[in-house]
Amino acid sequence: MKRYDLRHLKKEFEPRMKELLAQHKEGEVAIFLFEIGNFTPIQKSADLVKECGYELMNSLKFNEVDWTIVVKKG
Repeated sequence: MKRYDLRHLKKEFEPRMKELLAQHKEGEVAIFLFEIGNFTPIQKSADLVKECGYELMNSLKFNEVDWTIVVKKG
């Protein structure tokens, strides 16, 4: 399991998330933390996870401005 903090990328986290997802092997779990702003990034992240062939295992609000998703390749 690997954890990635993408909060510093603000709304531009998707390209980096896609790059990181491509590096994982079958069965590996990844945790991503990013800023939600107006909640649009939540759906975008879910779509990206599906597009990359991952399963979205969990999605939750981390605090007032951050969101965490847990994904698994497989």
